[in-house]
Amino acid sequence: MASPFKISALLLTFCVSISLTLPVRSQTCASQTFTNNNLYTHCLDLPTLSSYLHFTYDAANSTLSVAFFASPSKSSGWISWAINPKVPAMGGAQALVAFKDSKGVMSAKTYNISTSTPYLVEQSKLAFDVWDTRAEEESGVMRIFAKIKVPPELAAKGTLNQVWQVGSNVDAAKGVPTIHDMGAPNLNSKGTLDLNGGKSVSSGGLDSRTKRKNIHGVLNAVSWGILFPLGIVIARYLRTFPSADPAWFYLHVFCQVSAYAIGVAGWATGIKLGSESKGVQFSLHRNIGIALFALATVQIFALFLRPKKDHKYRFYWNIYHHGVGYAILILGILNVFKGLDILQPGDKWRTIYIIVIAVLGGIAALLELITWIVVLRRKSSKSTKPYEGYGGQSRP
Repeated sequence: MASPFKISALLLTFCVSISLTLPVRSQTCASQTFTNNNLYTHCLDLPTLSSYLHFTYDAANSTLSVAFFASPSKSSGWISWAINPKVPAMGGAQALVAFKDSKGVMSAKTYNISTSTPYLVEQSKLAFDVWDTRAEEESGVMRIFAKIKVPPELAAKGTLNQVWQVGSNVDAAKGVPTIHDMGAPNLNSKGTLDLNGGKSVSSGGLDSRTKRKNIHGVLNAVSWGILFPLGIVIARYLRTFPSADPAWFYLHVFCQVSAYAIGVAGWATGIKLGSESKGVQFSLHRNIGIALFALATVQIFALFLRPKKDHKYRFYWNIYHHGVGYAILILGILNVFKGLDILQPGDKWRTIYIIVIAVLGGIAALLELITWIVVLRRKSSKSTKPYEGYGGQSRP
């Protein structure tokens, strides 16, 4: 029979493979129209943030005409499309940004983004000529229009690095965009644009960092969010039935040890991701994760100090064991939802996890009812049993 550690390793491998299949949302731009009947040679569905790019490139004079469409989560939000002369990344990008001003009128402005973190965003002229900039908004969709003089070195290559972004708010006092979300769609909104063929060799596939984030999310969702609650359900309810002894105990230990092994791997990937994300912090998610790791480690090693059933300290050990276990249960599920808010893998993954937790909760509720019925029947049976007096005679 395979040991719990070997099975945990298989589960860990399965979780990693699932994490690499998380999809990136795609959209369509073919049906989009323009209020001024502008026509563009090419139309691209950008792989993240429900964004689209229409463009025409005139190679004779290195002029790029663009129309960028995106939908911020709020009407007070902003959208941006940028060219980075060096790399497909935010640092060093030359950005076009559109948002509503204090009067509610759409405006388009140009910003330089510093190359080092924390990024500084400064409104200024770009490193190349830009003209005919304007912005508009209709039915929650914002649009930026502009013409750009492509730098000679980029024109010679026939490709350029593009970065796009959306944010939910604008600082009214300063009239500048506030920081955007740090979910996977926002951090993966970059790619390489082919000026001649209209093809985008973009980051529609997942880069290594996003893959590590998905691995981190799946490992922790399976461990703290599913296996650990399942282990608690097994321990709380199956032990009621004599026929399940000692199988319930070994199943309980298997679930908790597997959850801990997979959870430690997920925790380690989180620490690594945090060390690579200078200036980006998810304090509550991180602190809950550290607390989970600490509590689970204490819980695992406390098994080696478990008193025997008839020991006078067993009662206090049980109180500790149950208390810490339920604390891990609550914190684990809470942190899975915090992680989903950060990663933003798509609504279906949140729905799947809610369904899994709902099924576990429904099973627990049913077993709670059955357990109470069994316990009450046992008490009733004991209370009606004839009293055995001295000499083994039944009391009349």
